[in-house]
Amino acid sequence: MTPPGDSHLTRVAAGQLSLRVGETASNRAAARDAIDIAAGQGARVVVLPELVPSGYVFTGAAEARSLAEPADGPTVSEWQRIAARRDLVIIGGFCELGESGELLNSAAIIDGSGTRAIYRKAHLWDAERDVFTPGSAEPPVVDTAWGRIGVMVCYDAEFPEWVRKPALAGADLLALPTNWPAEPRPAGERPAVVLNVQAAASANRIFIAAADRCGTERGVSWVGGTVIAGVDAYPLAGPVCTDEPAVLVADCDLRLARSKANSPRNDVHADRRTDLYG
Repeated sequence: MTPPGDSHLTRVAAGQLSLRVGETASNRAAARDAIDIAAGQGARVVVLPELVPSGYVFTGAAEARSLAEPADGPTVSEWQRIAARRDLVIIGGFCELGESGELLNSAAIIDGSGTRAIYRKAHLWDAERDVFTPGSAEPPVVDTAWGRIGVMVCYDAEFPEWVRKPALAGADLLALPTNWPAEPRPAGERPAVVLNVQAAASANRIFIAAADRCGTERGVSWVGGTVIAGVDAYPLAGPVCTDEPAVLVADCDLRLARSKANSPRNDVHADRRTDLYG
């Protein structure tokens, strides 16, 4: 299904979920509900938060290990079945038990044919360093029926050179599963992490769909900054910035990401001075 009246548009959804560490059954159910809502509104691409089935605020590596799944485990397998049944692309995060027993903060890109790519978070935030092995591969870009989709996880997006990797590789849309812990900010200001997503979209002329958390988990609250940004930086949906579950949808002409021109004589990629800064 495409949005009525324009076959060039892809309806993208980002689900903001309330999750609890260790409550895998209810966390998976929250993800299913968000996918159902998104698909019911005509979405073809659905982005879910970071570490969906396990939750985030672990007591340590042992608890994370008890909640980890292999890349073909129950959560990813369920998302595969849903994607095939509903003709969707689903991107979501999970705590991965690697083939060598390492723990990885991972995200999967899944469509009706199965798992298309697994990405492992390269930039670990705070106590994540006590639990996870950082990923060592660049963010993948997958050519799907609905556009070219890249993925990275949360803190990864705060490194402009890392976001530029999938943009240069041809991503139309960057999916960003995230768990942004709440931080103080001046009254009336948007969270810095949301502004960073908007800036990254503009700097690369790509769409970015960030799916964040809400609720409180072991005393940690979240930004709730779920947002879908267009190639000009401005939000097409959101940011939510409230402590409640939400499913945002936006109709995205992903073809716009294939031109990097931001004026008749400028191009955000071609104008880079790689002779000066690599």
